[in-house]
Amino acid sequence: MRSLTVCAALDPEELRRLADILQTSRVEAGQTLFSEGDAADALYNVTAGTVKLYKLLPDGRRQITGFLVTGDFLGLAVNDSYAYTAETVTAATLCRFPRKKIDALMDEFPKMQRRLFSMASNELAAAQDQMLLLGRKTAKEKICSFLLMLSQRAARRGHKENPVYVPMSRADIADYLGLTTETVSRTFTQLKTAGAISLQEGNKVLISDMDAIYDMAEGC
Repeated sequence: MRSLTVCAALDPEELRRLADILQTSRVEAGQTLFSEGDAADALYNVTAGTVKLYKLLPDGRRQITGFLVTGDFLGLAVNDSYAYTAETVTAATLCRFPRKKIDALMDEFPKMQRRLFSMASNELAAAQDQMLLLGRKTAKEKICSFLLMLSQRAARRGHKENPVYVPMSRADIADYLGLTTETVSRTFTQLKTAGAISLQEGNKVLISDMDAIYDMAEGC
C-alpha cells in the first residue's frame, strides 16, 4: 500500500514526522467526508475502500467526477475551500493530514511536495480520461471503457483484474458517465445477454470476452 500513497518517496525519518501529524479514521459507507465549499483544512489518503467525488450542477443534478480507491489522494485545493464533495461508496479507511501541518512539512521535505504534485498530475489525467468518456462515446462504449478502467486500476494495485469489483450503484455509474440509471442497467443487461460479461455476487463483474469489451470500448 505504501508504494501507492504519499509515503512512497519518504525515508524513515520523514515517515516518522508524517506519522506524527496524521489521524487514521474508518468511515462507514454513505458518509460525507467534506462538502463542496467547506474550508479545505485537511488532505486525505485512501488506504482502504472506495470514495466518490461529485459536484452539484445549478439545476440540482449531480456529476460524479471520480471514484478513488487505495492509494488515491483527495482534498488538494487551489483555494481555501474544497471544489467538490467527497462521500464514501463503501466503508473506507483514510489517513487525514491537517493542511497547515502538511504544508509546513512540504517546505521541509521537498520529496513530499514532489510526491503530492505527482498525485495532482494523476488527478488531472483522470479528469481528462473522464472528459473523453463524456464526449462522443455511446452508452455501450462508456460502460465498456468504465469496466476496463476499473480492471486496469485493480491490476496496478496488485489485485485481480478480472472479475472486476464494481462497488458503486447504477445511479453512481450513471452520474459518472453522463447517462441515466435506466440506460446503465439496460447496457449491462445487453452485455450480459451477448455473453461479454456475467454478474457475480459481491458486486463483481466477470468479463467473459475481454477482446469484445476492448473492441466495444473503442467503437469497433
